[in-house]
Amino acid sequence: MDRATTAVENAPTDRSSKDDLRQDFGADPTAVRESDHYTDEYIGGFVDKWDELIDWKRRYESEGSFFVDLLKAHNVKSVLDVATGTGFHSVRLVEENFDTTSADGSPKMLSKAFDNGRTYGGHILRVVHADWRWLNRDVHEKYDAVICLGNSFTHLFSERDRRKALAEFYAVLKHDGILILDQRNYDSMLDNGFSSKHTYYYCGEEVSAEPEHIDDGLARFRYSFPDGSEYHLNMFPLRKNYTRRLLREVGFQRVETFGDFQETFVDDDPDFLVHVAEKNYAETPDETAYSTAVNVARDYYNSDDADNFYFSIWGGEDIHIGLYDQPEEDIAGASRRTVQRMAETVTLTPETRVLDIGSGYGGAARHLARTYGCHVTCLNLSEVENQRNRELSSQQGLGDLIEVVDGSFEDIPCEDNRFDVVWSQDAMLHSGDRVRVLQEVDRVLTPKGELVFTDPMAADGAGREVLKPILERLHLDSMGSPGFYRHELSRLGLETVTFEDHTDQLTTHYGRVLEETERRHEEITAQVSEEYLDRMKIGLRHWVDGGRAGNLAWGIFHAKG
Repeated sequence: MDRATTAVENAPTDRSSKDDLRQDFGADPTAVRESDHYTDEYIGGFVDKWDELIDWKRRYESEGSFFVDLLKAHNVKSVLDVATGTGFHSVRLVEENFDTTSADGSPKMLSKAFDNGRTYGGHILRVVHADWRWLNRDVHEKYDAVICLGNSFTHLFSERDRRKALAEFYAVLKHDGILILDQRNYDSMLDNGFSSKHTYYYCGEEVSAEPEHIDDGLARFRYSFPDGSEYHLNMFPLRKNYTRRLLREVGFQRVETFGDFQETFVDDDPDFLVHVAEKNYAETPDETAYSTAVNVARDYYNSDDADNFYFSIWGGEDIHIGLYDQPEEDIAGASRRTVQRMAETVTLTPETRVLDIGSGYGGAARHLARTYGCHVTCLNLSEVENQRNRELSSQQGLGDLIEVVDGSFEDIPCEDNRFDVVWSQDAMLHSGDRVRVLQEVDRVLTPKGELVFTDPMAADGAGREVLKPILERLHLDSMGSPGFYRHELSRLGLETVTFEDHTDQLTTHYGRVLEETERRHEEITAQVSEEYLDRMKIGLRHWVDGGRAGNLAWGIFHAKG
């Protein structure tokens, strides 16, 4: 008989004893980096105080209906709460009429959760003691959703354990199920030090939860309570992109990340990140399959204001940063020079198959097709830009060499090993998952293929605060950097990675676009709204200021397989 359905009869009855009030980390607590040690960390004394840390009432108010609404939006009926803890979310979901099973690896936590279920509303929780790495051994049902909340996934210290646990979560889900997994914002802690608004997850006003040690392999947190007692948890500091990558590699198709229950989190670093991973496989990408960041960019570039502005001001067919011989020269000419310089870095023949991701109006594709005779597939998210691309290519007699595809570079709708060259100009900036973009590029490249691209980037070492005006303008939480791209390209196995630094051109280009926008203001307003132009001018000044301050970078990346 299914253990999950009979667990009520076997509800944990573990209670604290005098020997269960002191944690044991040995002589060197920072050396304790084992997945199984968490069972010794959640001792009775700590578990008994856990609800002081959570403060159920304040947590309820801060969280609102975020998770409930999210689950309902995905038509979820059954939920497996794999990190039940003291039962906050299990009780909440039962009250919202979700068919909920509560699992945890700590019998003491399950015992407390069982008691809390009865205390808060008289609910009898269906509980099961289970280790995530062997979850399907103890849980035999299939669920619409698995939730792993409370920063619990960071208890796993080895990548093998993390992959095994995620595979078990994936397996216990129905074919179209979702996983909701949260974590602390360890990126911020590792890169900028610890600071916390302390308002969303750990809401107890008299309790502090702060790290006393953090490095790339350990975040050791100290929990201090009003009575003077202290407890500790040793956790692995998961970086956001690493977690997202693991989720995709295990098999999840789409991963969205929220910061403190918001889709975008530019204004302030969030305390917590919430990942929503979908198991469902969509054979044909459509709008609903696009990530939030891609949808934001898509809506923007599909607007009449953006289309008219970029086509008339930015450079016509080439809406990219230019390479200027003279600061005052024509934008279109400088933009075309970038295309020519990039083309010189790769091998192009009539037999070369090129994929241009984020192709805009297709100016680069037409240059490559006309000059080298190669076939170019243009992948772009804006249907408005794509239609202009098709019309211009046909008018110039290049329609047979250029294919235009509506789609996202986060999920390239092409088969593996198809292209000899992947090309991109100033487009990856708009992705909320650049790691995913590079993985997709690597997938569709031939084994000896080449990648050449430009992207407006943060300078290595530039903090989020100095980038804030630009990030807010783009509705993004981060930018790439030269160091980021070098690291990720090398990790993918691309053997030769070079970066031709032209950072000075970024400031020149945005300055020229600003000059032209101001000079031709009256002319442009016939096609572009005043509101759009005002916002554009502010945004362009941010780019110029950021470049002059040394906070930005730009240039040509070239990588070979």
